[in-house]
Amino acid sequence: MNARLGKLYVFGVALFLALPFIIVAGVSFNEKKRLYFPPRGFSLDWYRDVLSTPEWFDPILTSLTVAAIATLVAIAIALPICFMMWRHGILFAKALFGLGLVPFMLPPVTSALGFLIFWSEIGGYGSFWATTISHSVFLVTIPLMMISLGLETVDEDLLDAAASLGATEAEIFKTVIFPLILPFIFGAAAFCFVLSMNEYIIAFMVAGFTVETLPIKVVNSLRYGYSPAMAAVSVFSVLAAAGLFMMVARFGDLLKMVGALDKTD
Repeated sequence: MNARLGKLYVFGVALFLALPFIIVAGVSFNEKKRLYFPPRGFSLDWYRDVLSTPEWFDPILTSLTVAAIATLVAIAIALPICFMMWRHGILFAKALFGLGLVPFMLPPVTSALGFLIFWSEIGGYGSFWATTISHSVFLVTIPLMMISLGLETVDEDLLDAAASLGATEAEIFKTVIFPLILPFIFGAAAFCFVLSMNEYIIAFMVAGFTVETLPIKVVNSLRYGYSPAMAAVSVFSVLAAAGLFMMVARFGDLLKMVGALDKTD
């Protein structure tokens, strides 16, 4: 009886969490330009519009580009900092690690305001690269945390064994350390990519409407009336994020990556 109640409770929670997505997905199938739920009529035209018209496809492409570059830059910054702090205990690396945690400690609007002032002062306001670099700096906290967590799981006896066989530091990193922390890097990349794709405040403060990412496009569309196309875009975003995290769960221990479980549990 208790097991049945437990399953019923989990199902109820899952349904409650899924309801917003179910409603948005239903709205996206409306035949006419109205946000009805349940949908009136059935049409896939809004999905075709999102993928085929520059009005929607260009912001999607911009967001994908910004997210991909910002993710790579954030990981490129975090990986050497985490490695130098873990392997050599360099004080400067520890200071950079602490500094990299600051963006997530502050309210996003505070970070966005800081980026706005910085780019306005050096003349980069409204540029694509200002948006991308700002996303990288804001998101660097995620790979810092996840890569450092991955490095802590590396058995140092493996490193000693590799060194005793004549491997150099570079070879040890390439053949032992990097393969072991690769799932954590991939997980960090997934989180960074999804958050960048959905980030609005920093993109708006740094570029205004000059660089139209997908979240900015959705907000802009609200000014000219509601359309099921916005719901279709939301469905694509949720499915893409779900697929990405399913890959993370498939090729790595997702709970362990976020620190929920110890490998010995």
